[in-house]
Amino acid sequence: MQKTLVISGASSGIGLAIAQRFVMLNYRVFNLDIQQGEVGETLICDMSDHAAVQECVRQISAKSTIDLMVSNAGRHLSANIEHTSETDFMNLFALNVKGAFSMTQAVIPHMKAAKQGVIIYIGSDQSTIAKPNSCAYNLSKHALASLAKTTALDYAAYGIRSNIVCPGTIDTPLYQKAIAAYCERSGADPASVHQEEAALQPIGRIGKAEEVAAMVAYLASDDAAFVTGASFPIDGGYTVG
Repeated sequence: MQKTLVISGASSGIGLAIAQRFVMLNYRVFNLDIQQGEVGETLICDMSDHAAVQECVRQISAKSTIDLMVSNAGRHLSANIEHTSETDFMNLFALNVKGAFSMTQAVIPHMKAAKQGVIIYIGSDQSTIAKPNSCAYNLSKHALASLAKTTALDYAAYGIRSNIVCPGTIDTPLYQKAIAAYCERSGADPASVHQEEAALQPIGRIGKAEEVAAMVAYLASDDAAFVTGASFPIDGGYTVG
């Protein structure tokens, strides 16, 4: 029987790589995103809108079981606490944290009824460590790590597993955009900046979105049937020290 993945933010970057991986694994993929995706079936959805998320999951559940949920949608904000406005803080948490909360709350009843399911959150290296000028973003990614743990404990008895994947610096359109913006502001040479970023990673290179997708595929598989409530870094060794 074909399984179903419900994922947020799969129209680009890591989310797209995950969607592509699961299509290859013969999953039916539903993508909740604000823009049309190229893989699976897209439901246009603002993940910061609780009612909209609930309605999208209702529509999906009318068509299919929900075997796997991946909460991936999110955005970054570079600012310390003094330079983080209340509006910026609330908007970031509405997407990064409330979006994950809404999605989880919506799929849990369906997984409970089926007595099985896998929930995976896409966190960050900042789910476990701190970085400068990242006050609100860091808080949001720590919150996702907490949500993965509490969900694992609350629903293990129903056969539901919950984990968080914590990517470091990954080559995605957002990464490329951030480097381009930095170089425009500073006048730095893009090739040099990419080399510097790679050198910060103990493994000596930037990660690939496909590598994150491979980790998610493992956690969704029966090979990970005894794995729940855990955090999985995929950061080239960045958080080891």
